[in-house]
Amino acid sequence: MVSINTSEHKGTRKSPVADGRDTVIEQFGLATDAHAGHWHRQVSFLAAESIQTAQARGLDVHEGDFGENFTTQGINLPSLPLGTQLKIGNDALVEISQIGKVCHTRCAIYYLAGDCIFPHEGVFGVVLKGGEVHTGDEIQVVKLGDGTCSFTPAKALEEIELARQEGTL
Repeated sequence: MVSINTSEHKGTRKSPVADGRDTVIEQFGLATDAHAGHWHRQVSFLAAESIQTAQARGLDVHEGDFGENFTTQGINLPSLPLGTQLKIGNDALVEISQIGKVCHTRCAIYYLAGDCIFPHEGVFGVVLKGGEVHTGDEIQVVKLGDGTCSFTPAKALEEIELARQEGTL
C-alpha cells in the first residue's frame, strides 16, 4: 500500500494520514474518514498506476486527490470480481463491494483535479475484520469472489451497469 488517505468531509480530496497508519473498524471503515459508516462503501481503493497515468496527462494529482482511502500498487483491483476478500497488513479483511461509481454531479475533486478517474477505476469495500493498517502494508487476495456481494444494494449495481451500457462510465 502506497498511502492511507482520509478526509473530514465527503466529496473532497483526502490527505495522507500523518503517521502512515490508521485503524480499520469492522463493519464501519477507517476510524478517521468521513466515508466510514454502516453502508457498502466503507473504504475505497485506487491504484497508484492510475494516478501516475493522470499525472502523465499533465494533471497535478497525488495520493488521495481522487478521494481514495487506500492508494495501492501492483494489484489490478478493478479486474477482481465482487465478493473478493483482501487482507491488508496483519489483520484487516475487506470484501470488494463495488467497482466504479456513477457521479451524478461534478464534485470538488473533479474541479480541483481537472478530471476524475475514480468512477472508472475506483473500488469500494466493506470491512469484515478490523485492525491497524500502515502505509507499506501488503494487500493480498485471500479469497476470489463469485461476482456478488451481499452488502451491496441491487439498485447500486443496476445503476453502474446501466451507466456502463450507456457509455457514461
